[in-house]
Amino acid sequence: MPPWEAGDGWNGPPWARGWADGTFDGARDGRRFRASARFRLLAPVVLSLLVQVPAAIGIAIFTNVGWTAGLLQVLLAAVGPLALLGARRWPGVTVAVVAAAALADVVLVPVAGPPYLALAFAIVIAVARGAVAWAVAAVATGWVAAVVLVSLWGEPWHPVRVAFTTLALAACFGIGAFVRTRAERMRHYRAEALQRRRTAEERERVRIARELHDVIGHALSQINVQASVGLHLMDRDAEQARTALANIKQTSKTALEEVRSVLGAIRSDADAPLSPQAELAELPRLVAGVTTAEFEATLDDRLGGDAPGRAVQFAAYRIIQEALTNIVRHARATHAVVAIERVGDELRLEVVDDGSWLPAASGEGSGILGMRERAALLGGTVEVAQLPDRGTRVEARLPWRATP
Repeated sequence: MPPWEAGDGWNGPPWARGWADGTFDGARDGRRFRASARFRLLAPVVLSLLVQVPAAIGIAIFTNVGWTAGLLQVLLAAVGPLALLGARRWPGVTVAVVAAAALADVVLVPVAGPPYLALAFAIVIAVARGAVAWAVAAVATGWVAAVVLVSLWGEPWHPVRVAFTTLALAACFGIGAFVRTRAERMRHYRAEALQRRRTAEERERVRIARELHDVIGHALSQINVQASVGLHLMDRDAEQARTALANIKQTSKTALEEVRSVLGAIRSDADAPLSPQAELAELPRLVAGVTTAEFEATLDDRLGGDAPGRAVQFAAYRIIQEALTNIVRHARATHAVVAIERVGDELRLEVVDDGSWLPAASGEGSGILGMRERAALLGGTVEVAQLPDRGTRVEARLPWRATP
């Protein structure tokens, strides 16, 4: 793919990009310049004045038509360019005024003047700004009137001149349509690029929120459980209370490292410690971390040492982590079983508990929504169902080989 098609919607070569969006690249130092709105407004005015007014003065002096006719010729040569000052706000009215000035210049001036360049600019600007009806009506009326009046009052024009002038006017309309089409395309490209950028930013915000929710939610749930155990056993079993405090220390340390890793990615901080993504090999530690005197979790690993890709492992780990967190926080369960196995080309996860129906499951809380999003990103699914007797089953199916 060419570099200029990478992501901003521009499908042309880079050297043409500036002329399409009003910018061009500096030839010496690479700086980019944007033509200001004032420059785009005044350039046609100045160019028309420089072409028409000096030529009108020179023709008037050279032909010696007299002060009155010469002054009229110069004034008519200046009216059209000055009228272009209103082209941005009133393009339709402007093209009508310039067409009228051009008609007066053709009919009233006794000698042929310079090309009325202001009319070409007025047509292009009017068509580019959507005042096509004004431009067609004004130019058609003025051109027909010019041909008729010149034929009545003077020597009729040669057919070649009429044809050439008609083609020139039609070309101005074509240029205006081209400019309008290109401007619309550029607006469309910019809108698409902006939408893609906003979509990417939204996806990144959702991903970061999901990571922080999983890390902080699980850690706080573990800390709350272990703190409750420590308080309960502080007077009766100091050793178990000390173990609970050690678990709190280890859980909080791990959570802080993972949070710093996520925040470091947000800041793009190269010095931030980046912890490796969790793998299925860490499931025994995860399951053991939620086990207490009142709640027991067991792992049924049927993979036999086989393992999917890293992205699938990380998603599976987070889904199981969130399921266990929901059980500890909401289910009031005494036992949970985590089962993982390969079924064909899928990794199947199942977390079953004997507690009450999870409130978060019926309300599609952020945790369950995060599990579904993780699975969907890899092309998998997550199902949360209430068991007939008691408890909840969380089942996830992920492609064995998938990329995020």
